[in-house]
Amino acid sequence: MSEQTIGVFDSGLGGLTAVRELIKILPGEDIVYFGDTARVPYGTRSRDTIRKFAMQDLRFLLDKNPKAVLVACGTISSVALSDLRAMTEIPVIGVVEPTARAACNATRNGKIGILGTSATVKSQSYQTAIGAIDPSIQLTAQACPLFVPLVENGYLDHPITELAVKEYIAPLQEAGVDTVILGCTHYPLLKPVLGRILGDHVTLIDSGKEAALALAAALKAQNQLSSAAEGQRRYYVSDEVGNFSHIAGMFLNQNIDGAVEKVSVKTDD
Repeated sequence: MSEQTIGVFDSGLGGLTAVRELIKILPGEDIVYFGDTARVPYGTRSRDTIRKFAMQDLRFLLDKNPKAVLVACGTISSVALSDLRAMTEIPVIGVVEPTARAACNATRNGKIGILGTSATVKSQSYQTAIGAIDPSIQLTAQACPLFVPLVENGYLDHPITELAVKEYIAPLQEAGVDTVILGCTHYPLLKPVLGRILGDHVTLIDSGKEAALALAAALKAQNQLSSAAEGQRRYYVSDEVGNFSHIAGMFLNQNIDGAVEKVSVKTDD
């Protein structure tokens, strides 16, 4: 048994989709979350910048002595996962592989849509992962650069968000997909509007949820699950805590005001 923490990080609020699932399936685990809200979004930045930011974020979490780290960010998982794994011997779980497997298992007509940041779509990470599982699956990928700013500013189900969703999902609808990967962990916070527009016949694959399930399976396999009945959660952000606390509290369905702290991330590299 292990009483160490689970580290989770993302560019901002999106990784809370993974935290919510971890709390549900592993209620006894202590969780330390870092959201790099001062530098969000990552998805429009260069590959080198994403790698640099991701390594700085991981160093911050490693100082908290975690037993495993969940990279709850599709962009980082697509661009920098191998770099992060080279920094530590503890498990570092990304979102791409578990999400790709779930999508392949879910599709009925062999047509999958991918919604992601510009960097994720450009990296072809989901296409590569799905192609390795089933090369016969037809894929339609769409970059959605407006989604992360909408989520970070609290526009989770709003007329402006609906307009953006309709614009971005049009190619997926034309392709006749029956399964859509929400390839950025911010995107599951837009599930109400996405589900309403796509319809009940389309299955939405939550990348945060699938990554959390993969992490839980890895800890169980290594006999590293906590023996505690109820874990503690700490949240760190690199910008002001107010907006984060408000939206995170609504999403997690609990008041986290006293559990959020603003910190500085070392950038001297």
